[in-house]
Amino acid sequence: MENVDLLAIAAHPDDVELTSAGTLMKMIDAGYSAGILDLTEGEMGTRGTPEVRAGEAEAARRVIGARFRAGLDLGDARLTASVENRMAVARAIRKTRPRTVILPYWEGRHPDHYTAATVGYEACYAAGLKKADLDGAPHRPHTILYSTMYHDAPPSFAVDITPYFERKLEAIRCFESQFGGDMSEVVAVYPAWARLVDRIRTQCRFYGHQIGVEYAEPYAVRETLAIDDVVDMKSPSI
Repeated sequence: MENVDLLAIAAHPDDVELTSAGTLMKMIDAGYSAGILDLTEGEMGTRGTPEVRAGEAEAARRVIGARFRAGLDLGDARLTASVENRMAVARAIRKTRPRTVILPYWEGRHPDHYTAATVGYEACYAAGLKKADLDGAPHRPHTILYSTMYHDAPPSFAVDITPYFERKLEAIRCFESQFGGDMSEVVAVYPAWARLVDRIRTQCRFYGHQIGVEYAEPYAVRETLAIDDVVDMKSPSI
């Protein structure tokens, strides 16, 4: 891990690709550096193994252009908002020193996703505590964004990813073990999985149309956003 401007933290390999890969690509092209932190190895998934998914995750990282991808192995389907996990993520925050962190939304179907939001937020706070028992200088990110892609929550804003959407799909397709071949076994457990990539396409198009573009990724923030110019707002009201 190394210093980056933007750090995307997610529960499983492939979560970042499904939720925020387009945004990472866009920011990297704008001159910022980005990293990815997977909190688990996805070992409880119906298909694939940790070793296979790690190789897929690295291939997807290269497509995105992220400076690094790291994993903490905090336990797939066993992720908890423990003090130990909070401090493990806080160590990663201090090592990477991002200005902006992307987390999953704080509600959702999968417990690991909303737990990752809690652990991530608490880690961002703990990393800035001078007296915390952590290596490295204190650091607290300036901004935390929550991807709403996995939950039908009203976003605070959306990022135009139209030029990056096909690359986003390319990054998703790196996870052949999850989205390729015979899906019958996983669909028997979770029927919607067979349509997950199509759902992402539909969602990105929906949020894109909301802001007058073809494709966009949606985000929520907990704080009130500051706007300097109320005359030159990008999204029309009517």
